[in-house]
Amino acid sequence: MTELAAPRTHVVVVGGGYSGTLAANRLRQRADVDITLVNPRPVFVERIRLHQLVADTNAAIADYDTLLGEGIGLVVDAVDRIEAADRRLVLASGAELDYDYLIYTVGSTGAMPLTVPGAAEFAHSVADLESAQRLRYALADLPLASPVTVVGGGLTGIETASELAELGRPVTLVCGGILGPSLSSRGRRSVATQLRGLGVNVLESASKPIRASQVRWDAVVLTDGAVLPSAATVWTAGFAVPDLAARSGLSTDALGRLLIDETLTSIDDHRIVAAGDAAAPSGQPLRMSCQAAGPLGVQAANTVLSRIAGETPAPLNQAFTGQCISVGRSHGTIQLARKDDTPVNVAVGGRSAAAIKETVCKATLWAIRREAAKPGSYFWLKGGARPAQSPADERVALRRLR
Repeated sequence: MTELAAPRTHVVVVGGGYSGTLAANRLRQRADVDITLVNPRPVFVERIRLHQLVADTNAAIADYDTLLGEGIGLVVDAVDRIEAADRRLVLASGAELDYDYLIYTVGSTGAMPLTVPGAAEFAHSVADLESAQRLRYALADLPLASPVTVVGGGLTGIETASELAELGRPVTLVCGGILGPSLSSRGRRSVATQLRGLGVNVLESASKPIRASQVRWDAVVLTDGAVLPSAATVWTAGFAVPDLAARSGLSTDALGRLLIDETLTSIDDHRIVAAGDAAAPSGQPLRMSCQAAGPLGVQAANTVLSRIAGETPAPLNQAFTGQCISVGRSHGTIQLARKDDTPVNVAVGGRSAAAIKETVCKATLWAIRREAAKPGSYFWLKGGARPAQSPADERVALRRLR
């Protein structure tokens, strides 16, 4: 008598960033799971190094061959829509891909403001690989003395401005409000001191924000009427996520992040799990960072593995330690934080901080490769505060908001 083959489960991971690659590798703990990773690019993008790509100090990419465990299928394509009722993906190429479970890790990108004339036409972004490459090519054609304006005083703006200034370019950083709003006062002082050392002109104001009101091909006009000559303008102030979930009819928050409960499960479909920047657990997303994305990806995979095993998935449980900011290649600032990601007034700056930041960047890829070689080995800090609601109660509450 012929023995029937044991049923297999097909899990598709959409998005091959920090969350997606770790999720795919984590799923290999079960031998009866087929894993497919769908990503629009054939290479992994180190988003935390894109400011280095702009300055030509790092390629900011890695081969998936070195990051994904044996047996994981890679499909280089974009997803046009999710047909959740049929458990099917329709790809941009026209191909279709069926799944038993879907892990949604499409990440985020930058957003040019529609209300600022010229921003979409003349400003550059460093939020994705292609945009960073275009900016690098544009800068290569400019004399070193050509002025550059970076709009946005967050961590991306700080790192981009400092990287370019260290090359000898005259850089103005337009913060809008204060420099480094996610940092403590000591953290901001540390970053400001190092930016001044690199010659960056920092425009900030706590009482009357200084913002860009227009971007021209050769200048940036500020809200106070001042005109900054700018041969290249870099816009780092926006945040957006792909609209895949929204156009697929799934519940999202106002920015398009997939609404999920505390087990990282879609409030619409228990076969869809999400992690990373494009996910909003309990409607309260974690801060955009690889520090959040990695553990979220692993926990998303754990939720799927629990469901396959017929077990109740564990709720989200992770914590933060702080923020690492590079200020050029030689300096940096380490901002310490509580487990809930609120900063404490303790920061370390200088060359030692730069070394720590570089170690952290290298460790992110090391952790992905280790999980590929030994699924289940990834560990993360736990204990950060989360909403005190059960997954079921939260699912009901989120539906009422729709």
